[in-house]
This record gives sequence, C-alpha cells and structure tokens, in this order.
Amino acid sequence: MSGYLIVGPSWVGDMVMAQSLIISLKQRDPEAPVDVIAPAWSAPLARRMREVREAIVLPVAHRELGLARRRALGKELRSRRYAQAIVLPRSLKSALVPWFSRVSRRTGYRGEWRYGFLNDVREADPLRTVTPARRWIALGYPPGADLPESLPQPRLLPQEENQSRLVRILGLRADRPVVALVPGAEHGAAKRWPIEYFGELARELAQRDIDVWLLGSPRETAIGERIAMQGGAGVLNLCGRTDLPDVIDLLSLADAVACNDSGLMHVAAAVGAFVVALYGPSSPSHTPPLTDNCRVLYLNLDCSPCFSSECPLGHHNCLRQIAPGTVLNALLAGLPSSAGRRCPKNGLAVTGTHAMDGSGGGSGCGASSI
Repeated sequence: MSGYLIVGPSWVGDMVMAQSLIISLKQRDPEAPVDVIAPAWSAPLARRMREVREAIVLPVAHRELGLARRRALGKELRSRRYAQAIVLPRSLKSALVPWFSRVSRRTGYRGEWRYGFLNDVREADPLRTVTPARRWIALGYPPGADLPESLPQPRLLPQEENQSRLVRILGLRADRPVVALVPGAEHGAAKRWPIEYFGELARELAQRDIDVWLLGSPRETAIGERIAMQGGAGVLNLCGRTDLPDVIDLLSLADAVACNDSGLMHVAAAVGAFVVALYGPSSPSHTPPLTDNCRVLYLNLDCSPCFSSECPLGHHNCLRQIAPGTVLNALLAGLPSSAGRRCPKNGLAVTGTHAMDGSGGGSGCGASSI
C-alpha cells in the first residue's frame, strides 16, 4: 500500500490552504502519490497543484448525503490501496468514501460521531494549530509531533493556453500594467469593503493608465457593473464571465490584486500576484494569505474580529475606515517596474520586484495597523 487520499474542503480558500498539507506530504515522501477528493466547484484548484496526481470529483451536491454515490466511489477506489486517508472536513459524510475504500489508516479530527469511520482520530490543539493550514498540516504528522515553523506556501499552476484564449476572447491588452479587483466575499456583506470605495479605487487606477479587471462570480455581476461605471474607461467587468480555472489564469496575469478576505484572495496569493488583502470582521491571524508577497490592511478595532456575517453594531467601521487612498498607495507600492511587468497578451508571467509587508518564512504576510 502506498499513497495518500485527501478528502478536501468545499470552500475555495480552504482548498487552496490545504495545499500546504499536500506539499508537506510530498516533501517528506516524494514518491508517494497524492489524490484529492473534492466537490466539482473546488476540484479545479486541485488540478492546478503540481503535487496532486488526480483530482477526484465527489459526485454529490452541497449538503447532500448521497450515500449510494459515496459508496460507489469508495468501492471504485479500493484498488488503489492507499496507505492513508486524511479527511479535512469534520462532517460524518466526509469520512464515508475512505471508509468504503477500506483505507487502512483514516485520519481526521474528532467531529460528528465519526468513530469507526476514522481510526486515527485527533484532537486539535489550539496552541499548535491556530490557522486552518497549520491544523491540516498537523494531520500529516504523528500525534504530538513538532510542526515546522514555516508553512509551505500554496502555488497554483497557470495554463498558458487558456491564458492566451482569455486574452483573445476578452480583448485584454498588454501595453499597460493590470490590477485585479475582487469585490466579493462569501459569508455575508460584513466582509466586503464598500462598493463605492472599490469604484473610487478603480477610477484612480485607471487615471494612472493602469487597466483594472473586476473578477468574481455571477453573484457579483451587478456589483461589478456599479464599480465599472464609477471607474470609467480602462475598467473591465469580468464578474460572471469566467469560471474558476479562468479566474486562476487571469489572476496569474495581474500585476497586483486588491481583495476582501475571500477564496479568491487565497487564489491570488497562490498564483504569485502581489496581494493587498482587506480584513474587517475576520482576522488575518486566522486565515492569512499564505504568501510573503502581500500587504494586509487591518484596523484591529476593539470590535474586531467579530466573525459576523452582518455588522452587529451597524457601522461597518472595520472596513469603512480603510480609505481608498490607503489601498491605492499599497497597490502602487507593490506594482512591479515596467521592465518586470507581466504581459497578458502573450501569456508571460514574469514577476517584478514587489514591495512586501510580511513576516517571511512562508507563514503568510503580516498585518499592518493603519
């Protein structure tokens, strides 16, 4: 028996952060194959990880048990004879496929009465596993083992052929630097920097001959239109016009990215773009972008972090008091020189020298008080 079966998380950002575990496994056991089970919406991320042999799509809908389909997938995977399955979600249903696959060692954290389905049940130590990435890396080590000081940083692979296709069909240009703005965030409006601020930022960037791409899901299409109208010429609303693989490739072509604490923030960090990350009700200590090439803006108000989907005090000051000028200055400081600028027309992705505000060591960039 050899190799690992990873049951990945559902959320985009979590799947990116899970790559730290996968890299860690391959660093210690380079010859062991790693396969990842993921729902259809996050499987494209696993396919862009160099360390993953196969991304296996879990054929069930969100929140669906799908017992028969999980059993069928588990039986199909038995012949691979994995040495270990590592189950990242804490739900009972997430442990079913490894159990049906008869993987001899099935590792995961305690949750939802999974005894029997998991036979290597761990207790999360909050002092050792502060962030999701550290919590998941710990599952790849024996219980109580010392964890590395620095986390392996996720790195998603761009596809040059798809980049060229996107440049062609979207009419993108190569004669100016590019900043991508990501105005959306899951889990409620509280994590979103004000739309009008994004619009003001887009206008200021466009006036400096910087192209602005607005990226997001179909749910952000209307938001993107509002920002594009406020930003004017040079601002392109791509929200809802691309799927997740497309967004990966577009973010890899951007010189810099400004975003809320969101799944696409982690994607931007993992493709090597300079990231300006805006935190309000969430904490950069809990889910930082796992890159040194970033600047985190966080006010650290007395009421933050509250982790609420709506501001319980009604003022939204934790994000509203981060001025567009502050974000603009952070982006401009991080833009590479024209000699090192990425060239989206021909798919080049040559990283220039960026300003960094980070702690180094692969553990993600540090937050700055502003």
